[in-house]
Amino acid sequence: MFEEDGSLDPMLKFILVMILVLTAARMLWKWITQDVPHWLGQDVGGPIAHHPWWTALIGVGALIVVGLVGRFGGWLFIADFALYEVSAASWREDHEPAALTYRMAQFEAMTPTGFEQACADLLARDGFRHTRRVGGAGDLGADVLAWDEENRKLVVQCKKYAKPVGSQDMQRFNGTTRPEHGADIAMIIGLNGFSQPATQFANRHRLTLIGRQELKRWAHGEHIYSVLAGHSLTP
Repeated sequence: MFEEDGSLDPMLKFILVMILVLTAARMLWKWITQDVPHWLGQDVGGPIAHHPWWTALIGVGALIVVGLVGRFGGWLFIADFALYEVSAASWREDHEPAALTYRMAQFEAMTPTGFEQACADLLARDGFRHTRRVGGAGDLGADVLAWDEENRKLVVQCKKYAKPVGSQDMQRFNGTTRPEHGADIAMIIGLNGFSQPATQFANRHRLTLIGRQELKRWAHGEHIYSVLAGHSLTP
């Protein structure tokens, strides 16, 4: 009769359910075929035949009540819809796409070309104009070009090295960034920072460096000029 877990045997359960359904169906049929006609003919029809005016007044009153309920329901629907619109607008405001950000692990997983494009996208996020990636064969040291709100031209080289950028890379970039590209701001972004000789060279030749810590702040949403606060950006 019972299963191991204490539940009723499925076949017995099915038989009991069928008995209940058949019993309920028989009672419903008896009520419809016997009680309902009697109720309609005697209990409802009798008072209507003997009191037609009262029946008419009750019917009119019922129609008025139904109309008021319908109108009130319409007001509720309009109010609910307006509340929905306000809620939807609030939801949209709270769920607007966040500003572009990256994690350092994402940079690590990128190709050098992908890293250049990510840097270009971050500059565009910060409001730089005409931002584009130009890196490739024959780029003469320029990976990204952009213009800031003061119309200064930014020439960027992006180094996704596994080790700090060395002095030789810095020297090559310095030899082309202004003579070839006319940079107002010459910037090198090093995923893993810069060697001490490279940093010293950059300071002497007014090259702006974005090392790992600065890159992290920038990638996490801070404007690049805020990251560089205190650094001279004049040529």
